[in-house]
Amino acid sequence: MSNFPRMHVSLYVSQLQESLDFYQRLFDVKPDKVKPQYARFTLAEPSLIISFIENASRVNPNFGHLGFEVQSRELMLEKLEQARSRNIVSLEEIGTACCYALQDKFWATDPDGHQWEVYYKHADTEFNDPRYASEDTSACCTKEQEERPELKLAANAEACCEPGSGCC
Repeated sequence: MSNFPRMHVSLYVSQLQESLDFYQRLFDVKPDKVKPQYARFTLAEPSLIISFIENASRVNPNFGHLGFEVQSRELMLEKLEQARSRNIVSLEEIGTACCYALQDKFWATDPDGHQWEVYYKHADTEFNDPRYASEDTSACCTKEQEERPELKLAANAEACCEPGSGCC
C-alpha cells in the first residue's frame, strides 16, 4: 500500500458554477460536495480529491498544468473522443515530443485558464520540443511548429513502433 493513497488538489476559481460545468464534462462525474463558494470532486481512478474555492483574486493560471497519463493509446483516443463530444478540447497533439517523451495527448482548458493534459507516453526520446522549455508562458502547449527535427527514441526506450511509421 502506498504511503500516499490519494492525491488532493485545490484550485482557486473565479466563477464556481462555470468551473463545475467544465469539470463535470472533463471527469464525467458530478461533484460529491457543493457549498457556497466551494465544491469537491472525489475520483476513484485516478485516486484524486480536487476541490474548488471561488476567489477570483487568487486565480493564477500560469502555475503550470495538471494532467492524467493513461495506459494505452486506445484509452487516450477514447478520452479524446469523449472530450470532443463535450466540446472541451483546446488542443490535440499527436506524435509530439515533450518532457523528452514521444506522446499522444490532448488538452482541455478550464474557464480560469488551468490547463489539463490527457496523454499516452509511447517512449522516451532524446528530443524535447523547445516550446516546452521557453520562459514565455504562451509557448507551452501551443500549436505545432512548422518544422521539427526527426524524433529519435532514447537508447533505453522500448518502442511500440517507429516514430513516423504511421502505426502511432
